[in-house]
Amino acid sequence: MAREPEATVGGVAVDTRHWIGGERVDSAETFADVSPIDGRVLAEIARGTGTEAAAAVAAAKTAFPAWAATPPAERARLLHAIADGVEQRLEELALVETHDNGALLRSHRRGVMPRVAHNFRFFADWLLGLAHEDFETRGHRNHVSWDPAGPSVLITPWNAPLMLATWKIAPALAAGNSVVLKPAEWSPLTASLLADIAAEAGLPAGVFNVVQGYGTEIGDALTSHPDVRRISFTGSVPTAKRIAASAAANLTPLSLELGGKSPLLVFADADLDLAVQLAVEQYDNAGQVCLAGTRLLVEDSVAAEFTRRFVDKAAALKQGDPRDEATDIGPNIHARQLDKIDGFVRRALDSGARAVIGGHRQDGLYYAPTLLTDVAQDSEIVQEEVFGPVLTLQTFVTEDEAVALANDTRFGLAATLATGDPERAERVTAKLVAGTVWVNCFFVRDLKAPFGGSRQSGVGREGGTWSFDFYCDVKNTVTAPKGWLSHG
Repeated sequence: MAREPEATVGGVAVDTRHWIGGERVDSAETFADVSPIDGRVLAEIARGTGTEAAAAVAAAKTAFPAWAATPPAERARLLHAIADGVEQRLEELALVETHDNGALLRSHRRGVMPRVAHNFRFFADWLLGLAHEDFETRGHRNHVSWDPAGPSVLITPWNAPLMLATWKIAPALAAGNSVVLKPAEWSPLTASLLADIAAEAGLPAGVFNVVQGYGTEIGDALTSHPDVRRISFTGSVPTAKRIAASAAANLTPLSLELGGKSPLLVFADADLDLAVQLAVEQYDNAGQVCLAGTRLLVEDSVAAEFTRRFVDKAAALKQGDPRDEATDIGPNIHARQLDKIDGFVRRALDSGARAVIGGHRQDGLYYAPTLLTDVAQDSEIVQEEVFGPVLTLQTFVTEDEAVALANDTRFGLAATLATGDPERAERVTAKLVAGTVWVNCFFVRDLKAPFGGSRQSGVGREGGTWSFDFYCDVKNTVTAPKGWLSHG
């Protein structure tokens, strides 16, 4: 008996099959997609294997030449049409994603889904202005151009599924590449809706494909495929190492964003109310944010007052159903993730850490916002990414000590700095190892800016022209001085 290919999630119909070559494609097996809100099975999702991976890459390869040859203005028009479709279905996308990954509905409505549309509009417009000024070498003209590279495999995470996927999809399509998207198995639903939106916008068949499944079953078939020209991945360091090994045989270029263990430095000259607000913001999305400043480093002379204000402000956060407009912190995404978070905290407490707030599970998949003190710099809780609502607090006396603590992990994705001294801000930011540094603010991201991590937080940069540098083969054409044809 054939299974029902659609599921209804939050009142929205979602196709649970793959999207390959402009058609819906089913698989012999499925996997359950479970809502973190209440543990309900939302849908049975087509479970792809190497067969579907090969079919998607073949479809992308077939579609690539015509898409690469499509004039930039037409590519840009289609990306704007996709953005229009996102805006028209914004409420549906917000509802489905909230049910699927447990993030706040109000955030999806007001920030996340509008940003999805903006991702397409930004790269459509950037494409039309993409240029490098010609320059001369001994009378010869140098002209830089960006040639589409080919089929691109994009593997995306579960914590902000559609926004993080479209940070990759939009520039890849704008560059003239065809795309195979593999969304995270814990949150695949809005990727399927995006396939519908792209098709309705008129994107040619095979230019955008979606294959669903477990990375262990479908990932290697995608990343090792000889016809894939670019791979972009956001996720964990161990998975990135497997992807890099898989891609090595074909020397396929990689862009890797691998999370971090970012510091938030608070100096005594900072506006403490602002510093506390920035610190409490790190609980956003139940702590499931790769950029989060989870290591609070506070100057010793203000640490007690900072902690007092932090506890008061954190106590006002409401944890509960993410569909409720009043909720500040929703559930963590999966029982395995909750076990991982709790394991980190239990081991830290057993090793002598003290929970100022939290430190325990709540009902369901909810974990109490947690702040741990009395932690050693070389401890697991300070060195490893927890990816949950868990912060640590350490103190420092000197500026040099603050910088040394901030840089003393294997990661380097981001850092946040609170200070009232512009000269100190300049000194400290120059010494921090991070792809992004925020001073007296947090999570301000302009798509014109480079984004990526240092050390084991990633490889490469995307954003603005950096995205086109990755998704294209950058070419320099050198032309001899005028009159060269006469020399035969």
